[in-house]
Amino acid sequence: MTIHVGQDTAKTRKTLSAGDQKIAYYSIPAAQEAGLGDFTKLPAALKVVLENMLRFEDGKTVTVDDIKAFAEWAAKGGKNPREIAYRPARVLMQDFTGVPAVVDLAAMRDGLVALGGDADKINPLNPVDLVIDHSVMIDEFGNPRAFQMNVDREYERNIERYTFLKWGQKAFNNFRVVPPGTGICHQVNLEYLAQTIWSDKDQNGEEVAYPDTLVGTDSHTTMVNGMAVLGWGVGGIEAEAAMLGQPISMLIPEVVGFELTGKMIEGTTGTDLVLKVVEMLREKGVVGKFVEFYGDGLDSLPLADRATIANMAPEYGATCGFFPIDNETLRYMRTTGRDEDRIALVEAYARENGMWRDETYAPVYSDTLKLDMGTIVPAISGPKRPQDFIALTEAHTAFRDYVKGVRSGKDASAKEEVRWEGEGGQPEPREIPGDEGNHQRGYVATEDGNYQIHDGSIVIASITSCTNTSNPYVMIGAGLVARKARELGLTRKPWVKTSLAPGSQVVSAYLEAAGLQEDLDAIGFNLVGYGCTTCIGNSGPLEPAISKAINDYDLIGTSVLSGNRNFEGRISPDVRANYLASPPLVVAYALVGDMNVDLAGGVIGQDKDGNDVYLKDIWPSTQEIAELVEQTVTRESFQEKYADVFKGDEKWQSVETTDAKTYDWPPQSTYVQNPPYFQDMSPEPGKITNIENARVLAVLGDMITTDHISPAGSFKESTPAGQYLVERQVPVREFNSYGSRRGNHEVMMRGTFANIRIKNEMLDGVEGGYTKGPDGEQTSIFDAAMAWQEKDTPLVIFGGEQYGAGSSRDWAAKGTALLGVKAVIAESFERIHRSNLVGMGVIPFEFTNGDTRKTLGLTGEETVSISGLDTIKPLQEVPCEITMADGSKKEIKIKCRIDTAIEIEYIEHGGVLHYVLRDLAKDDAIAAE
Repeated sequence: MTIHVGQDTAKTRKTLSAGDQKIAYYSIPAAQEAGLGDFTKLPAALKVVLENMLRFEDGKTVTVDDIKAFAEWAAKGGKNPREIAYRPARVLMQDFTGVPAVVDLAAMRDGLVALGGDADKINPLNPVDLVIDHSVMIDEFGNPRAFQMNVDREYERNIERYTFLKWGQKAFNNFRVVPPGTGICHQVNLEYLAQTIWSDKDQNGEEVAYPDTLVGTDSHTTMVNGMAVLGWGVGGIEAEAAMLGQPISMLIPEVVGFELTGKMIEGTTGTDLVLKVVEMLREKGVVGKFVEFYGDGLDSLPLADRATIANMAPEYGATCGFFPIDNETLRYMRTTGRDEDRIALVEAYARENGMWRDETYAPVYSDTLKLDMGTIVPAISGPKRPQDFIALTEAHTAFRDYVKGVRSGKDASAKEEVRWEGEGGQPEPREIPGDEGNHQRGYVATEDGNYQIHDGSIVIASITSCTNTSNPYVMIGAGLVARKARELGLTRKPWVKTSLAPGSQVVSAYLEAAGLQEDLDAIGFNLVGYGCTTCIGNSGPLEPAISKAINDYDLIGTSVLSGNRNFEGRISPDVRANYLASPPLVVAYALVGDMNVDLAGGVIGQDKDGNDVYLKDIWPSTQEIAELVEQTVTRESFQEKYADVFKGDEKWQSVETTDAKTYDWPPQSTYVQNPPYFQDMSPEPGKITNIENARVLAVLGDMITTDHISPAGSFKESTPAGQYLVERQVPVREFNSYGSRRGNHEVMMRGTFANIRIKNEMLDGVEGGYTKGPDGEQTSIFDAAMAWQEKDTPLVIFGGEQYGAGSSRDWAAKGTALLGVKAVIAESFERIHRSNLVGMGVIPFEFTNGDTRKTLGLTGEETVSISGLDTIKPLQEVPCEITMADGSKKEIKIKCRIDTAIEIEYIEHGGVLHYVLRDLAKDDAIAAE
């Protein structure tokens, strides 16, 4: 860390006493005394950003006027969108997004050498931690061998990627890798890496305390805000720039205050609370804003529940969901094994710098909303958006309404008579509770027996994701549901693929200490790995007979998971309806195996004596859960499991790599390839030019997520990506996933806009990555884009509201750019994807004056020209001429979403990394003179 002390902020540097420590820090009260403004009413989340301004004020990148703007923000009632340059303390990565980031850094070293620079200049200046958590797939499940077999398979599939990451760990400074099988990056961050208040030496060798802040290449980086660490997800492109010393250009955000009151009632969980919060905040509209939680409800809200709420900030659209420092923060730090000196520093710093929450905490907010936690009821969300909250009492009827909607206009009985093709004759049809003849049915023969599946059969039930597996209250709750079910003789239905993938090894430690892992194993929730698994689409294949029945008879297969994302096509290619639920409810749904069952009030099975069993019979009390958490979640278990967190197992230690400064790209690799971004790059940037006679690649609807644009899951042989691998003799079983192949631009270009559920409105009712080529015939988006590139024709995309929602994945922007798309015109953009597009040189535009793709009658046959770009200013409206298929013209105004002055430079350079690379090459050239 380098601190440039400005003339006006030098006097704000003070000394803090914390226990036996004396340490320098930048004082917000001192800044106020120095006449820089009244900061007393700022929310704690903004005080973290303000401290960053004080620490890095240099009169150039950060000025005194930037600091004073925060006082103006409070005076104006929580609004002052001034552009500022913010520098996070560190960067967090996971391997799906981390591999392409390290690929870019390696390619930048090659590019800098080609421009006459020194490869060593490409090094992270801020600490970077990369946690390998996204690669494990659930091939094996429901047995004691599952964990080891999945780990072995993970290494077989990913050894090229792991070799590359190990090279990066050696080659780059400030770069550490947490090996496979350790945990999920956000949970490792929360439980170990994060410190709430950080400390480091400045350029004079003096120790300085400051708030722990970060950006991460995963949207759920926000989880750590539950521990009062300000962090959010950015694309890999923006993260790489931050690593290399570029400040993050942002506007001072609005901060929405969310007041929590009351207490959670018996039978509800933190998951139920967060699903309601997601619904409320999506309805409120908080895209691009901070959300800060306050109120007396926090006094009884454990940090694990806070982290669950903070984790799902991308689902409610906010930049982050922040919880100020209080006594619960200190309690959690102590339980998770943080050093006592660190805990003392956190308390002393927070109290001195006005970041401590107590009964007097009453900041100014841009807007507020309120929730009484006593009104929370058990709930799920789905079938395809996290904000679609459904009370558990209404879940079965809501599902049937969904089925009717899907089947409307179709002959629901056309395939009602399903013929049995297995051996042993046709089994008797199983009665479906409340069946109204609207269910398509398929008979299945597996090792577990013969049975029927139909619309609503739950084929995946997964306890997965950092969102909930970081929370011992819901994990212990799930174990107790399993125990009570086991005692009564209940088990999972045979068609349900069950799995348990905790976010850290600590979870296994306390489940085993409580004796609950044995109960979970008994009903099929064996440990399958430590990683994201089902939540990111690595659910692994269903049994072939089940997959065949679903596809042959167009059944609406269903999943229930304790994750944070349930977008269409994300969880499994065989599953259409996906529901988010707490871990205890995931276990309960595995027992019934059917979304049509009234889980809240109906019979969920029979015990060993034939008596009806209801959910209340297996649901643990709050006291039962709390007692087991108190007994088994210990400081010692955290310290033990994180003692050698970077060491890894024998498999990781045996991975061999070189010590070279630049990477020797293996030409035969289908995982890691040198990307084309920096090849043959000119020393000087170009100018932004107008877009003339562009053709339309796709016309897309509302809520097009980054999963739609760049899917992470598996893909078939028939896809362009599949064909690319087949041509290189890669067998289908070795395809792995799009996410695992993000180090290979050839695969990822072919996977862009290739989600199986995406709908291009240029075509009638067609799902998947298709469009019309130059000849007007239907073809894949990749093939069409390449055909247009051969004609040297620029391309545009049209979209609806919330374009780019969801994950932070940079490949949604990289793929768009490599396909030759010059502009995306939508009704609105999600924050991260807009930034990523700019970072890759693609210009985002928003419709104005009520125009939309629908009001304009766009079909994709149009030609688009956008002028005014050669003199563009941030957020400027520019003319857009649309020539319709019949030759008529429409001229509209569109708003350019290049939001800041520095982003104009990024576009001129062709992207933020090109900007950084040329800047470093220029420095080397000056030094050589």
